[in-house]
Amino acid sequence: MELQQLLDHLLFECHHSINHISINGVTDSSMEVEPGYVFVAIKGYQTDGHDYINDAVAKGAAAIIGENEDQGLSVPYIKVANSKKALGIVSSAFYQNPSQNKIMIGITGTNGKTTTSYLVKHILDHLGYSCSLIGTIQNIVNGEKTTTQNTTPNALKVNQLLSQSNDDVVIMEASSQGLAEYRLEGITFDICLFTNLSHEHLNYHGTLDQYFEAKSKLFSKLKPGGSAVVNADDYYGEKLINQMKEREVPVLSFGENPEASIQMKDFKLSYPYSVQLKEGMHSCEVTSPIPGYHNLFNVAIAYACAKVLRASSASICRAIESFPGVEGRFNMIDFPNGSTVVIDHAHTPDAVINCLQTSSESKNGKLYHVFGFKGDKDTEKRKEMVRISAEMCDHYILTLDNLNNVPKEEMIQALNELQANYGNEKGEIVEDRTLAIEKALSLSKEGDWIVISGKGHQTYQHSYHFPVKSDKEAVLLLKEQIPEK
Repeated sequence: MELQQLLDHLLFECHHSINHISINGVTDSSMEVEPGYVFVAIKGYQTDGHDYINDAVAKGAAAIIGENEDQGLSVPYIKVANSKKALGIVSSAFYQNPSQNKIMIGITGTNGKTTTSYLVKHILDHLGYSCSLIGTIQNIVNGEKTTTQNTTPNALKVNQLLSQSNDDVVIMEASSQGLAEYRLEGITFDICLFTNLSHEHLNYHGTLDQYFEAKSKLFSKLKPGGSAVVNADDYYGEKLINQMKEREVPVLSFGENPEASIQMKDFKLSYPYSVQLKEGMHSCEVTSPIPGYHNLFNVAIAYACAKVLRASSASICRAIESFPGVEGRFNMIDFPNGSTVVIDHAHTPDAVINCLQTSSESKNGKLYHVFGFKGDKDTEKRKEMVRISAEMCDHYILTLDNLNNVPKEEMIQALNELQANYGNEKGEIVEDRTLAIEKALSLSKEGDWIVISGKGHQTYQHSYHFPVKSDKEAVLLLKEQIPEK
């Protein structure tokens, strides 16, 4: 591809001729530059790509895109207002706009994105579609699984994955930070889903309204004729529905709200978990293999997504019944002493309420909770999560999570302040995460439930007392030491 073609949809300033320059690749990493590549210099949190422009030129870069002034390079310097946005535009152009050739499904919201994405994939697999998935736990393309660092990769990686995919459908989790940082620039969607919105990432976005504004950017990326699927029970969901109607975008809403396109009724919150979904004069019961009121909402939005693709209610329901669940999302492990352990990724106040409420409804004994907070993240939500646990649990243990460069002593002090100001006599602090898990398990008896939240599928960044890499590994190791009832 020639450079001029690559820049067709980009507003830029350049003092060099850009005619007849062949481009062999695009990258935002100077280490990946090869002869004939375009290097996009991006200002990051820790490094600035503009500092590596000369390195890129020395490695044979055919052109540079950046935000700073032209420093008199020997190759064309394309000055743009926003390098992150430019990366999306040129990546899409280089890979020949791959999102146009797929059925693209984007999912955003505070809670439920991952479970919903796996539910949608499971349903569509059963309906005969082949599906790629790009999300928090892993990427799945052409049946091959790879690990991922971000819920939403940058625009270059997304376009690379889409160009590699031979699947009919691509299901993507869209994070608010990813949307705000233009990681989906140049990507368009056939269906966009909104799960809910609650307190999260306010250290990044500032306010809930700004957080919603970032989330709603996904819906500006709908293809002509694309559809929105939105939670009508959520305050910001209602706001989004009104925005879609103003833009004359087809909306399929769901929820207990009587005005929802798909109204949820007659919840059954004990096994087998189910909900009635009413569409006009038609009604069907959906049975969910995963417990919890909140998971029935995840089932409903996945059901609605499949309905947009004109699947029959019966075929969708059959697929949902065989859903195996998601790693790190309300994973239950039965213990020899008759207690039950739940490992969940819940890391927001709403998600913790949902997880603890579901566990409380299932237990015959006491409810224990082990959780901590990641350093250098939204600190405002911490006090509410401690209040919730103190109110809902018989005993809770505050412990450490990823420090994220915050000194350990500072995090321990934060835990002590949280316990003193927002906790109660039912709580304690055990710094070592694996010892905190051991303590909760040792206290448990038949019929008790122990919820370990915050990490889910994620591996530990730090070493603890027991030589394990995750909450699940810790539980399985300790399971061998718990006596039978």
